[in-house]
Amino acid sequence: MTSQSSHTNMRREAEEQSVEEAAALSPHMIYEVIRRDGEEELLRTKRSLFWSGIAAGILISLSVLGEAVFRTYLPDAPWRHLIENLGYSLGFLAVIMGRMQLFTENTITTVLPIMRKRTLVAFGCMLRLWGIVLGANVLGAFAAAALFVFTPAISPEILPAIVSLSEHATGMPPLQGFWRAIPAGIIVALIVWMMPQAAEAGFLLIMAFTWLIAAGDFTHVVAGSVEMAVLILQGSLGIQDALLGFFLPVLAGNIIGGTLIFTLAAWGQVRDEVEDEE
Repeated sequence: MTSQSSHTNMRREAEEQSVEEAAALSPHMIYEVIRRDGEEELLRTKRSLFWSGIAAGILISLSVLGEAVFRTYLPDAPWRHLIENLGYSLGFLAVIMGRMQLFTENTITTVLPIMRKRTLVAFGCMLRLWGIVLGANVLGAFAAAALFVFTPAISPEILPAIVSLSEHATGMPPLQGFWRAIPAGIIVALIVWMMPQAAEAGFLLIMAFTWLIAAGDFTHVVAGSVEMAVLILQGSLGIQDALLGFFLPVLAGNIIGGTLIFTLAAWGQVRDEVEDEE
């Protein structure tokens, strides 16, 4: 009887462990994962942040390139828009799965630790990281755009599609660009929030939601910086028009979507539990 009882207890413990492993992470657990990632990022050196941001700015250009390749070689059919936007996911897959510093990810990752501490020092560290990463992302975007425009690295067949995509992304009125940046900021923050739970499905998660950004014609400040840079380097877009008509409105919209809307909502789910621990 003792042996049978012991066997039963062991089986129950194994079943309980299996249930716990299969159970979804609670919002508090997801918050802890992202908060710890954010604290690690806030402690990284300026040099590490800068070069990681440069790499992200360069590789996000794969989104523009991938979309342009699909547009160039797919037939001009009503469904082409939905297929070509799969190319937009390429840059995000490279940057997010490569753990590089992308500004719009930081609108949730580095904000959640600040929601807990709420000190001027912590807020200053967050702004410092934002400034370094955003500046590095834009420099990387210009480097990629220079490769597109000034070298034969890109096929002459593909370049017109890159220009066409760039004109569309930067050509909408500033207020429209601002409002369309808000959903994009929410979507990127949502990807970050869902990644701890996604495990092996992270690839599909990133691909699906970044496809939605492109298919929904939303605006993203870093991917859009590649398109903005292409037109500036070609001489068809002035710097003032680029800043006031595209970059700053989209930047503001991404921050509002990623930080003021999604991050505050996510914090609201866990605030009571986090503050009870302190």
